[in-house]
Amino acid sequence: QVQLVESGGGLVQTGGSLRLSCAASGRTLESYVMGWFRQAPGKAREFVATISQSGRDTTYADSVKGRFTISRENAANMGYLQMNSLKPEDTAVYYCALCPSRMEGTYSNSGVYTSWGHGTQVTVSS
Repeated sequence: QVQLVESGGGLVQTGGSLRLSCAASGRTLESYVMGWFRQAPGKAREFVATISQSGRDTTYADSVKGRFTISRENAANMGYLQMNSLKPEDTAVYYCALCPSRMEGTYSNSGVYTSWGHGTQVTVSS
């Protein structure tokens, strides 16, 4: 089983930037699709971004497209979410997740992800 630990969250003003990191241990990342999800207080967990095993393909939620960038370094067992032009509505706990898959692809459905981190809080002040 792979373990995931997110870091990089914090408090930032509207328009600011943060870079979230996801460190994986226990398994190498090459055979996993990686996703980032978030959950705001009182709301359901929602999809943010996903990246294919090699990093070739990415998919973003409409709400973050053009502002967030997902990336990964398989050799370092790391994933990243660069968040720019942050808005108060981006405030949430952010989770990284992995989905084992033999087919190169991206998945926005949280139900296919089998490994999850504990999350990192992002708060954007207005």
